[in-house]
Amino acid sequence: MPTDLLPGITPVSMLALVSALGCALVAGIFLAFSSFVMAALGRLPAEQGIAAMQSINVTVLNPLFLGLFFGTGLLSVGLIAGGIFRWPASEGLCLIAAGLLYLVGSLLVTMIFNVPLNQAVAKVAPASPEGAVFWRRYLIDWTLWNHVRTVCSALAAALIMVGLH
Repeated sequence: MPTDLLPGITPVSMLALVSALGCALVAGIFLAFSSFVMAALGRLPAEQGIAAMQSINVTVLNPLFLGLFFGTGLLSVGLIAGGIFRWPASEGLCLIAAGLLYLVGSLLVTMIFNVPLNQAVAKVAPASPEGAVFWRRYLIDWTLWNHVRTVCSALAAALIMVGLH
C-alpha cells in the first residue's frame, strides 16, 4: 500500500529496505572482525588475546547488537514470506534467497560454529599453556566461520537490493 510520503513504497519493499540495511550493518560488523579485529588480537600474546576476546564476547551481548542481529533474522523470515507472494518473479526469488542466506549463513553459522567457540574460549584460563594452544586454533576456526558470516550477510543485502530493482 503506497503512502503519500513514500509513493510507490509497498510494505514488502519497505521490509526489504530495512532488511537490506540490517544485513549490511551486520556484514559490516563481521567485516571489521574479519579484516582487522581478529588479526589485531592474534598479534597480542595469547594471554592478552584470550582476555580481550573473552571481554568482547561478554560486551557483544547487548540490546543494540542483539536487536540488530536477531531483528534482521526476523525480518529475513518476512522477506521469505514476501518473496513467496511475489513468486516466481525474479524479485521474489531474490527476496527468498536473501532471507535464507542471512538465516543460514549468518544466524545458523553463528549458533553452530561461532557461539560454541566463544563458549569454549570463555572457559580457557588465559595464562595457561593450554590456553595458548587453544588460542592459535580458535583464531583460525573462529575467523573462518566469521568470513562465512560476513560474505553471507553482504550477499543477502546485495540480493535484496537486486530484488528491489
